[in-house]
Amino acid sequence: MIDLHCHTLHSDGTDTPEGLALLGDQARLTALCLTDHDTLGGIPAFLAMQTRVKVRLLVGTELSCRFLGKSLHVLGLLVDPSDVQFQSRLEELRGRREDRNCRMLVRLAELGCPLTLTDVQAQADSPLLSRVHFAKALVARGFVRRAPEAFERLIGDDCPGFVPREELSPSESARWIRESGGVPVVAHPGRFAGGGFRWDEAMAELQRQGLEGLEAYYGDYQAAEQKYFVALAARLDMVVTGGSDFHGANKPGLRLGRGRAGLQVPDDLLDRLETQQRLGAYH
Repeated sequence: MIDLHCHTLHSDGTDTPEGLALLGDQARLTALCLTDHDTLGGIPAFLAMQTRVKVRLLVGTELSCRFLGKSLHVLGLLVDPSDVQFQSRLEELRGRREDRNCRMLVRLAELGCPLTLTDVQAQADSPLLSRVHFAKALVARGFVRRAPEAFERLIGDDCPGFVPREELSPSESARWIRESGGVPVVAHPGRFAGGGFRWDEAMAELQRQGLEGLEAYYGDYQAAEQKYFVALAARLDMVVTGGSDFHGANKPGLRLGRGRAGLQVPDDLLDRLETQQRLGAYH
């Protein structure tokens, strides 16, 4: 059993990279890929744990793109952590995130929920700030009772306090990931654009833009969703991946390798992923 999608405190998770590696070992995973948002900052400490754990530790990240007017997440799996150009590109994305965060502070103040940057930073253990940290700050200041309420009323997509940031196109993200030796994969496709979305058409378009796989196994999927995306990947001849999207305490009840309940990502998916990585190296 493998898990190719998880986060640490270097983005919006709560575990250290070292702690995540140990959790992967305790879960008896065969392989574990760290995919923090817009950063490889936790990767050195994560990979340094390889001598202490049996689980194979892999390198990844998660990028945000703009697709059909909404935010789409793309996993960059098996990227090269020593790629200077890719690191520079990630630094540019973090700059865009910081600009968005400043604009969100202004928007929230206009809505009667004034926060300072210090308020938000107090909720994070790393320099990278996300909406998760904004939600916690809103709770701490008493503007909402619980973090989910912050997303529902204020900072979720299409809510009055939400400010989009300048995001990549899917084709840009795919190119960046491929040029760093990785495989670009559509993350949790069933969680984009709501129910009734025509994924057969959208995924074919994303494939034309350079996306090579999709996350057909996911920690929050129902059995019917998993079956649908596995079949869709087969029809399009795309790589299938899977992961829990583990965030530690920021997603209670979501277990590494297991998701909400019975998630089991087959080991052999990693073989196909690595084959796709080798094929990409020849293009």
